[in-house]
Amino acid sequence: MTGSPENGDSVTLDLLKHKMAQFAKERDWDQFHSPRNLLLALVGEVGELSEIFQWKGEVPKGLPDWKEDEKVHLGEELSDVLLYLVRLSDICGIDLGKAALRKVQLNAIKYPAKYKDEEASSTKHIHGTATTTEAD
Repeated sequence: MTGSPENGDSVTLDLLKHKMAQFAKERDWDQFHSPRNLLLALVGEVGELSEIFQWKGEVPKGLPDWKEDEKVHLGEELSDVLLYLVRLSDICGIDLGKAALRKVQLNAIKYPAKYKDEEASSTKHIHGTATTTEAD
């Protein structure tokens, strides 16, 4: 797969979807790209991504203490996860962008923003549920 957006244009999910479909077609890989196979490949890539962080503990935003080659490796593994996710959604006939926007809207309803003038509190998300604790 060659090519990247020229002159700083954003990469869209649609562009990635088309590139992944073309990549698979050129190699006659469509026969292997069942939802199950793509999901298992995605899970494997998430495992590889997890290995990068496994023994690092908490790391600050921007990864200031990471070497450049570690950041490049992270980018490669994040890309693998994204590409399999995009391919899986395409094969399943799901518009991933629209589904993600819908999920953000549902989450906004499920977890409404607090007003600034309310008492200080923090919301912790544990296993997909929210619990609120008062700040000291």
